[in-house]
Amino acid sequence: MKTDIVIAGVGGQGILSIATTIGIAALNNKLNVKQSETHGMSQRGGDVVSHLRLSDKQIYSDLIAYGEANLIMSVEPMESLRYMPYLSNTGYLITNTTPFLNITNYPDLDKLLTTLNNMKNVISIDSEKIAADLGSKLASNIVILGAGSPFINNITFESLENSIIELFSRKGKDIVNLNLAALKAGRDITKKILQLKK
Repeated sequence: MKTDIVIAGVGGQGILSIATTIGIAALNNKLNVKQSETHGMSQRGGDVVSHLRLSDKQIYSDLIAYGEANLIMSVEPMESLRYMPYLSNTGYLITNTTPFLNITNYPDLDKLLTTLNNMKNVISIDSEKIAADLGSKLASNIVILGAGSPFINNITFESLENSIIELFSRKGKDIVNLNLAALKAGRDITKKILQLKK
């Protein structure tokens, strides 16, 4: 079983923390992992993307082809559209609805969100608000990871929780608990949305 994931956003939004969390969980489950990252001007708010491939079989390439991603997780709505061509017909896109306004000609947000929500298998959530309600907007990326977790077929939610503990433990118990709560909040929202769509 394989899962091909594209993680997208803007520099400073925690894209690599999402990838690292999944990667730790995958390795702890004895899965093969290949990862590719692009840090385009990430220090200045440029786009950042990570291709993450997980499988119980050998993986030959670290890049995901167009139309092959099982899951796209985006912490920025415009970046969701940028990477939509990678999504498979049965894949899911999880996106934050709060824009990162780093350019003067940012598209009209209402039109952008309407475009996204008219596509199939798209789950749009305000991950920044959810994270802020839990105590810090900085956990927005982990809310997105939690929302995407039901579609990572070869890693259990418990494995992701253990990975969060391993990754953030050096930052203290409060940070670990915040990120665990963010992970659960994201997952709960996706489960609720999927239930409503039935």
